[in-house]
Amino acid sequence: MLADPALRADPYPLLAQLREASPLSLMDGALVVTGRHRDLAAILRHQNASSERQRSMVAPSGVPTGALSFLSLDPPDHTRLRRLVSSAFTPRVIAALRPRVTEVVDALFARVAEQGRMDVVDDLAYPLPVQIISEMLGVPREDDEQFRVWSGLLARALDPQFADPDPQRMAGAETARDEFDRYFSRLIAQRRAHPREDLLSLLVHAESEGDKLTESELLATCVLLLVAGHETTTNLIANAVLALLRNPDQLDALRARPELVEGCTEETLRYDAPVQLTTRVARGPLPVGDLELPEGGVVLMLIAAANRDPDVFDDPDRFDITRKPGGHLAFAAGIHFCLGAGLARLESAVVLDAFARRIVAPRLLGPVEYKANFTLRGPARLDVGFDGVTT
Repeated sequence: MLADPALRADPYPLLAQLREASPLSLMDGALVVTGRHRDLAAILRHQNASSERQRSMVAPSGVPTGALSFLSLDPPDHTRLRRLVSSAFTPRVIAALRPRVTEVVDALFARVAEQGRMDVVDDLAYPLPVQIISEMLGVPREDDEQFRVWSGLLARALDPQFADPDPQRMAGAETARDEFDRYFSRLIAQRRAHPREDLLSLLVHAESEGDKLTESELLATCVLLLVAGHETTTNLIANAVLALLRNPDQLDALRARPELVEGCTEETLRYDAPVQLTTRVARGPLPVGDLELPEGGVVLMLIAAANRDPDVFDDPDRFDITRKPGGHLAFAAGIHFCLGAGLARLESAVVLDAFARRIVAPRLLGPVEYKANFTLRGPARLDVGFDGVTT
């Protein structure tokens, strides 16, 4: 049901039904589906909830075999790899990026003003995060469009195969992964010979210093940082702009009170989560509500449903940027809480502030086109008309 393209524009009525019926036991108990906030909050922190999908007794989900980034590992390997990367995403480092993010956003809005039109995805939501993460890694900007193709193929592979079995989709992801590996192998060799002041050199140096980062781990980490560093933030920004346009009272509130911009980001994360679902595999008895998963069983956690759970959020289907922040699970929880959450929040806040201040009389033009994947859900195209762009 979740894979039905007809639901991509508005999956929330179905998600509400699944939440009310949660937990659902399928495949003779090997798969449990839940959309209840209390279930997800507990599972994401449970010691028997494994991110190593290869443990699964049902069809695997996630990126192709071999792409074992720390996102798909448990401790101690997860702890070791995440620690190597975390220094690039501390609050101090992210705060120091604000001037650069603002500079990039200003340049994007200047281009929009020259064009006299705007596709929010192509003109704002995609180029900002991919430029920032590319600069952090030390990846050439001229390769952005190639990354977009490869990243899109990998993002499609995140849809669970048991929900959307498609051999062509997985074959495309394998090809993209191979292309990424070849690409980063060349850059890694360059950084070994000539280190720079970038994250890629930091990772290569850590590996060369014997910090137990293997070549395959290094490649997987680079791919994860590049893909995760822009795919989800692209969706966050586009979803936020769309919600503001569909709720003009909230756009007016943001214009009148710019300090609400962080609240706007948090409400978007709750109201229209960029990552709609995730999975965990039981590496021991794993309670899911009043059910218990056996070893190797899979729990499909509907993040987007949990973020609109009326047991946690008042009037959950209403977009309200003045809502008291907190409680959503858009960045997961526990040891796998999103490493890039701070960067995503910064990029979103800078874009939304500029959009509210600078775009005169914005309005949706035509229907919203959505990407094919449903795990990382967001518009593929979002055309917006306006009367002008102020400085």
